[in-house]
Amino acid sequence: MTKVPRGPYERELYRLQTELVKLQEWVRAEGVRLVVVFEGRDAAGKGGTIKRVTEYLNPRVARIVALPKPTERERGQWYFQRYAAQLPAAGEIRLFDRSWYNRAGVEHVMGFCTKAEHQRFLHQCPIFERMLVEDGVLLRKYWFSVSDAEQERRFHKRLEDPLRRWKLSPMDLESITRWEAYSRAKDEMLVHTDIPEAPWHIVESDDKRRARLNMMAHLLSTVPYREVPPPDVTIPPRPAASGYERPPRDLQSYVPDHAATLLD
Repeated sequence: MTKVPRGPYERELYRLQTELVKLQEWVRAEGVRLVVVFEGRDAAGKGGTIKRVTEYLNPRVARIVALPKPTERERGQWYFQRYAAQLPAAGEIRLFDRSWYNRAGVEHVMGFCTKAEHQRFLHQCPIFERMLVEDGVLLRKYWFSVSDAEQERRFHKRLEDPLRRWKLSPMDLESITRWEAYSRAKDEMLVHTDIPEAPWHIVESDDKRRARLNMMAHLLSTVPYREVPPPDVTIPPRPAASGYERPPRDLQSYVPDHAATLLD
């Protein structure tokens, strides 16, 4: 598969991001509740895609949900309870960087939940999602698929990059040795949770640029948004000075001009 060149990628990315801003304004104006679930293999490109989706969006409207491992109290709750607390109110978008599907993947494969809990999840998840959709939530689910060779290449790249080495977790390394176990878990998850009311959409992500464009274009195509005319805004003229004098600079602490050292 030919990789998308940078020039066409950046032009189309900007166009899609412009449409996402229109989608955001429609969500806010119409009181829509939009949930987008990002799932997939480790290093499949979910985080990078989410960054591009939200780059120009208002964080008060479109918020990323990336929950840490559950607390002791949360372990004693109904499994979906802490995720339900993160769902959007009217006029909001929530993007789940991993979601309740942790139980179908990492928790199941790594033994962090019992077989009974896993089976209960597969039974309850479609019910939970149907309830969301019946209540008017727009639910979109994306699975980012990456090949074993490309995943390993990205792991090595993380290892060599001091700015991204933190992304290489013990769970990432386990995903190499448990590749087939994760594959079987994913297949079983799709059998139970790929429902008409909330279908899964697979994103081929060996080419990150292609994956980002494809995912964003698909999301936009599935939501019946329209452009909302912006309010008329007039910037008022600045009033004439009335005698205010700024305090002397030496009375305040300024950040040192580090940038000036680059000009020497």
